Formats: sequence, C-alpha cells, structure tokens
Amino acid sequence: MPDISTLMLFAAASVVLTATPGPDMLLIASRSISQGRSAGFLTYLGIALGTYSHALAAALGLSQLFVAVPVAYEIVRWAGCAYLLYLAWKTLRSDGTALAPTSDLKRYSPRRILGEGLATNLLNPKMALFVLALFPQFIRPEAGSMIAQTLVLATVLNGIGFIVNGSVILLSSHLRQRAGGLVRLGKLPQYFLASVLAGLACRVALGSRN
Repeated sequence: MPDISTLMLFAAASVVLTATPGPDMLLIASRSISQGRSAGFLTYLGIALGTYSHALAAALGLSQLFVAVPVAYEIVRWAGCAYLLYLAWKTLRSDGTALAPTSDLKRYSPRRILGEGLATNLLNPKMALFVLALFPQFIRPEAGSMIAQTLVLATVLNGIGFIVNGSVILLSSHLRQRAGGLVRLGKLPQYFLASVLAGLACRVALGSRN
C-alpha cells in the first residue's frame, strides 16, 4: 500500500489538478445551476464512478504488463513524464477564458443525470491518459497489490474531487462571477498549474536515478 508521504504528495497534486476547470467541472456547475445541488452531487457521483473505472482498467492492464515485461514499468513512467510535460506546455498556451458554465441544460431524471456524469468521464480520453500518466508515479511494485494501490489513489483523487467540486456545487450561483475573476488574473493560474505539472515530471526523472 502507498505510504503516508506518497499519499500526501498525491493528494497535493490532486488538489491542483481537480481544481482546474474542465469538462467534468463545467458539467457539474451547469447541472447544479439548472437543476440544483442534488443534481450536481449526483453528476459528481457518476464522474467518481468513471474515475474508478479508468483506474481499475489501467491497473489490470499495467499489472499484467509489468509482470510479463518488467522494463515496461520504466517505459510507462517515462511516457507519463513526457505526457505531464506536454500538459504543462498546453497549459501555458491556453487562453484560460473557457471557464464560464452554461445553464441551458434540460431537466432530466436522476438516473440520466448519473449516467451523463459517468459517460462524460468515461468518454473523456484525457482522463484515461491522466490516470495512466500520473498514477504509475505513485505506485511501487514492491509495495503490494498494484490494483489495491491504484484503488487507494483513485479514492484519494475522488475524495479531493468531492471537496473541490462540492464547493463548485454549493457556490454555483456565484460561479460566473468567480470565473470572471479568474479571467482577470490573466495567465497566472496557467503558470501555477504548468509549474506543478513540470515539477511532477521532474520528480519522475530524479526518482529514476535512485
């Protein structure tokens, strides 16, 4: 199982990454504005289930691959490093203006709201790449079951996501004003996120020499 220091570092990375506006957060905000808090939390439940699905799929595939080809572990780690650097570069190049949610979604049943949250997460290729890129940096083959480690990390990620997105849900009526404030900060949020992503990539490079 991951040790406390690993979990704390992963939690810190999760705070920054889950606080970055994306399709999941915008869907949660839009659903909360159009149908209320319960719809927002139900949407997040679907997204959290999608995160577990991505993590479990990655763990099953990676565990089999690492047993068959041990060197594949290092290959995946360095591929994740490259992808994190790519995300940092893309973050710096983004204009950061697409933060405002829409409130024109139709009213749907709880089952459909849950299903849309799940589908949004499952069909987001960036989420799958994110799990594959970040999780191996915090998983060690000698620390026990890789599936168990992956599920623990997914639980931490979902827990942080619940806090972040729960705040978005509770403050959805003020989200447009908050988004406008973020835009007035210019590229400062992008620089901060890019620094975190680059720092994670450097951690991979330095860790490989130990």
